[in-house]
Amino acid sequence: MPNVLGPMPVTANRRKFLGISVAASSAFALASCTGGGDSEVEVERQSTGAMDDFAADQQFTATEAFSLSVLWTDWPELPIKDSWRFFDELEQRTNVKFELTNVPFSDVEEKRSLLISAGDAPSVIPLIYTGDETSFVSSGAILPISDYVEHMPNFQKYVEEWDLGDMIENLKQADGKYYMLPGLQEVSVPVFTLIIRKDVFDAVGAGIPETWDEMREALVKIKQEYPDSQPLADGFEAQSLLNYAAHAFGAQAGWGFGNGMMDDGSGDLQYTAVSAGYKEMVEFFRGLVADGLVDTESFTADNDGSGGGSVAEKFANETVFAASGSNATAIEFEQALNETVGEGNFEVLQIAPPGGPAGQVVEPRNFWNGFMLNSEIADSEYFLATLQFLDWLYYNPEARELLRWGVLDETYTKDADGTITIDPEHSLNAFNINPDGEIDLQEDLGWSNNVFADSTESRALKESYNTESFVDYMDTVLSTRTPRDPNPPAPLDELELERASLLATPIKDSVDTNTLKFILGERDIAEWDEYVAELESQGLADYIDLVRSARDRFEEENS
Repeated sequence: MPNVLGPMPVTANRRKFLGISVAASSAFALASCTGGGDSEVEVERQSTGAMDDFAADQQFTATEAFSLSVLWTDWPELPIKDSWRFFDELEQRTNVKFELTNVPFSDVEEKRSLLISAGDAPSVIPLIYTGDETSFVSSGAILPISDYVEHMPNFQKYVEEWDLGDMIENLKQADGKYYMLPGLQEVSVPVFTLIIRKDVFDAVGAGIPETWDEMREALVKIKQEYPDSQPLADGFEAQSLLNYAAHAFGAQAGWGFGNGMMDDGSGDLQYTAVSAGYKEMVEFFRGLVADGLVDTESFTADNDGSGGGSVAEKFANETVFAASGSNATAIEFEQALNETVGEGNFEVLQIAPPGGPAGQVVEPRNFWNGFMLNSEIADSEYFLATLQFLDWLYYNPEARELLRWGVLDETYTKDADGTITIDPEHSLNAFNINPDGEIDLQEDLGWSNNVFADSTESRALKESYNTESFVDYMDTVLSTRTPRDPNPPAPLDELELERASLLATPIKDSVDTNTLKFILGERDIAEWDEYVAELESQGLADYIDLVRSARDRFEEENS
C-alpha cells in the first residue's frame, strides 16, 4: 500500500507518504472548500455533546458522553488488549468511548472495502492515505469532509502554520470536494531510504554516498572486501527501493507509482513507466544486479524472510551492508548486529536518498495516514461533537503527545525546554527506548499504537522518540535535498474512474512484471521498445488521454 499519490502498505516497519511544504493562503483555501449554507444548518442541528466555542489547542471534552464506532486494524505483532490504558484515558479525557470493528492487517484493504460497500462501515475509518478514498466517492458512502472543516480549528491552524494549503487543495475530487483528511507532517522528510553499515563504508574508503553513482562505487568496494556478499538489498519486494530511487531519475516507481501519471517538466502529463527517466533507472539497477551487487532475493521476498533469510539476518551475518528501511528498520538492524558483531563494534546510519540525473530530489512527504468518515455520521445527533473530537485527536499537539507518550508525569516527564524523558519503569521497545523498563508503552498500555500515533507530527514530537542519528538524517535531508513538486491534480468523475480502472490495472500489472524482469535480467533491456508497444496495445494512449482531460477540466474549473 505505498505510494506518493495513492495508497501505501503499512506495517510496524512500513509507513506511507505524500506531500511538499509550499506557501499558501490556507485560510482562503479552506474557506473555499467548506459547504456553508445547508451543511452549516445540518451541523447545528446535530450538535449534542459538542463544546461551545471549541478552539485550536484546547482540550476537547464532550458535554454529553457518547460512543463512536471505529475501524481498528490488528497488527499480528501488536495484539490489541482490552486492558490498554489508551482506551480508558481517552474516554476519561473526552467522554468518547470507542466501539471497535476489528480487521486483520493482512487483508485490511479488502475488508475495509467490503464493509464500506455493504453499508456496514464504522463511523470513523482511520489509516487512510491519499488516494484510498477515491473509489468510494461516487457511491456517497463517505463524507465530503471539506464541507465541514470550518468546525475543525486545529486542522485549519496547522495547515496554515505548516504552509500546506495548496496540498490540501490537491485532495479535491472531480466535484471540487475532498473526502479524507490526512495526517500532517511539519517537515517533509522521506520515511523510507537507505540504511547503511557506515563503519564498513568508511573502512573501504567509500564514505557516505551522495549519489547513486557513488553508491555503485561503494558497493563495488564492499564486494571486493566481502566477496560472498550481495551488499545492497530491499526487503520490500523492490517497492521501497524503487520508490525513493525513482525521484533521482525523474520518475515515479514502487510505492510511489501512484496512477502512473506525472509532470514531464513542461506542465504536461506523461506515463512514468515509459519515460526516459524510468528506463534509465531500470538500466542502472540492472547493472548492479549484473555485477552481483544486489541481493535479488530481497526483490522478490518480503522482509519477513519468506523464501530465505530476512534482511536483518543478512545484515547481522554481513552479507548485506545497505538496505531499504525507516528509522524503525535501523533499530531492527542494530539489534540484529548486537547479537553477531557485538554492541559498539558497528555503526548503522540512515542516509538521505542518493541523488541522480534529476538532481538531489526526494519524494514529497508532508502527508501521512489520516481518516475518512462514513457519510451516515452526518445524521448522528453527535455529528458536531465527532468533528471536534477527531480534530482534537488528529491535530491537537497535546493529543498527539498523549498518543505517542501516554500520560504526562505518569509514563513520561517533560522539561521546561520541551525535552521528553520516559519514566524509568516504562519502555518503548519499538524505538529501543529504555529497554529495561518493565512496562512497555505500546505493548502493555496501547500508546504509540499503529492506528493513531503515526499520523500528525510536529518536528519536535518526531524528534522526541527518535535517535540522534535520525535527527541528523532529517537535518541532512532538509538542507541538501529538494522535495519534488506534487503532480498537478487530475480528479476523475465516476464514469472516468471506472474507465481508468479498467485500463490502468492491467497496464500497471505489466509495468510491475516487466520492471522486475528487466532489473533481474530475465528480459533484455534491448526489448524496451517492445515493452512500450505492449503497454500501448493495452490502451495506454487512451488512459493518458483520460487523465490529461481530467487535469485540463480541473484546471479550467479551478482557475
